[in-house]
Amino acid sequence: MKVSEILQVKGDILYTVTPDTPMAVAADTMAEKDIGSLVVMEFGELVGMLTFREVIKTLYANKGSIGTDTVRKHMDDHPITITPETEINEVRRLMLERHARYVPVVNAKTLYGVISFYDVAKAVVEAQSFENRMLKAYIRDWPVEKDE
Repeated sequence: MKVSEILQVKGDILYTVTPDTPMAVAADTMAEKDIGSLVVMEFGELVGMLTFREVIKTLYANKGSIGTDTVRKHMDDHPITITPETEINEVRRLMLERHARYVPVVNAKTLYGVISFYDVAKAVVEAQSFENRMLKAYIRDWPVEKDE
């Protein structure tokens, strides 16, 4: 299974901010849209990711206040990226290795979407469920040998 297959099922809604967006506005957007990440874009290119991890770190650093800083100060400015052709097993490995819960999907500087750990887990469970159903159907339809 490839990332492009997950993106087809997931849909194409994508939320972005600029590096100059105030952290308070970014956090409000994440809360209002019930999302765990925002892609940070500048001049039409991916320049970072802001996830709930960075928001929590900001709250901690400011003793419970989101503060007046912009996204630029707190974003991950070197997020790992994948392409639509990346195999799902490679995505799982990267996410686990880098402790990444959200990974932008980029091809030739074009942003296609974001894959979350949830998206990957859901795709794997659905694929395994399909395989289990096929195996059970195969076993159920196993030909019975006649006595000689």
